[in-house]
Amino acid sequence: MTEQTTPHQDRPAPVRRVLLLAHTGREDAREVARAFCKALTAHGIVVRLLAGEAADLGVDPAAYEPGLETVDERGTSTGPDPADGCELAVVIGGDGTILRAAEMTHGAGTPLLGVNLGHVGFLAEAESDAVESTIEAIVDRRYTAEERLTVDVQVYRGKELVASTFALNEASVEKAARERMLEVVVEIDGRPLSRWGCDGVVFATPTGSTAYNFSAGGPVVWPGVEALLMVPLSAHALFARPMVVAPTSVLAVEVIADTEGAGVLWADGRRTVDLPPGARIEVRRGRTPVRLVRLHEAPFTDRLVAKFGLSVEGWRGAAERRRRNGNGSRGAANA
Repeated sequence: MTEQTTPHQDRPAPVRRVLLLAHTGREDAREVARAFCKALTAHGIVVRLLAGEAADLGVDPAAYEPGLETVDERGTSTGPDPADGCELAVVIGGDGTILRAAEMTHGAGTPLLGVNLGHVGFLAEAESDAVESTIEAIVDRRYTAEERLTVDVQVYRGKELVASTFALNEASVEKAARERMLEVVVEIDGRPLSRWGCDGVVFATPTGSTAYNFSAGGPVVWPGVEALLMVPLSAHALFARPMVVAPTSVLAVEVIADTEGAGVLWADGRRTVDLPPGARIEVRRGRTPVRLVRLHEAPFTDRLVAKFGLSVEGWRGAAERRRRNGNGSRGAANA
């Protein structure tokens, strides 16, 4: 007699999990986070929270069905990242909160869905007034994830590797003391390019081209372009222009050894490494990209216009509109 087996379709569906990260220092972020917890668990999705943030939100995990999970920021018992086993990380806050989430989930490769509560929120996909539709998109899996180029950064003192990190937006080498310039020599692909006295150097990705790079006068680069950017900060030199190089290039900067100026490396404005004279910093394309969730297929041009509030009309267009309205009004009166 042949033993009957259970059809594949009778197997229970795998549990869906979403990591929720929020800027819990803001009341509006706490309110939005609680709304996500209530709605997602109501649809059978387990919500994972950092233990500290769960306390800040004032939520009781036992009061939810299927329930809330809490983990510490170091990760879960099954892996190094809080996002292990999560299909998505919902991040409620501004770009700074999203960069924190990128740092936390980098090893797991979990897609990040940013809900903007900040000022510009270039990395965010949704706004705080679209919470309901965002939740529906998560429940129905109506989203895609696009990979964003990162940079890997190594710091050497002599031949010794003393620090390694990554960045989604940029790695910046900056002077440590306000009263002293930083003397550096920059290299591209192992060849010296120029020596500058400067406030620092920004190494940016296309994603970060609208962040520190933008403020420093660097070019805006579309996210689909694979490239690395190098932008001097207030360089005292005749040739110190922003540069865009191939993604296969290796960028480097050395703090001149026989000077008194020390520096500091910042990665996404979050992680720092002290740079004494003689330190060498190498920047190359990151081995692991960051995945950002997209709910809508919108051109990057539209994102630039919306996030920066750019006028696509200009004063000429406004004048033409007033003239048309004025002519129309006179025409109607004459009729």
